[in-house]
Amino acid sequence: MLVPPPHPAIAISDSTVFAGQAVGIKEVHDDIWLVSFMDYDLGYFDLETRMLEPLENPFGPKVLPRS
Repeated sequence: MLVPPPHPAIAISDSTVFAGQAVGIKEVHDDIWLVSFMDYDLGYFDLETRMLEPLENPFGPKVLPRS
């Protein structure tokens, strides 16, 4: 996974599930990056602590509100 300049490249190795896959990142706050795969937001990466805080299961069923 590459971070746009001027930040250095970042490697996250919590799992081999996404090994070799393109993972999107977007800076949402100073040194806080939203990590996404396809149309799914996976969590937030803190550049300072180099920790990934996962979101709830992005692949789980989506429940739509009743109208």
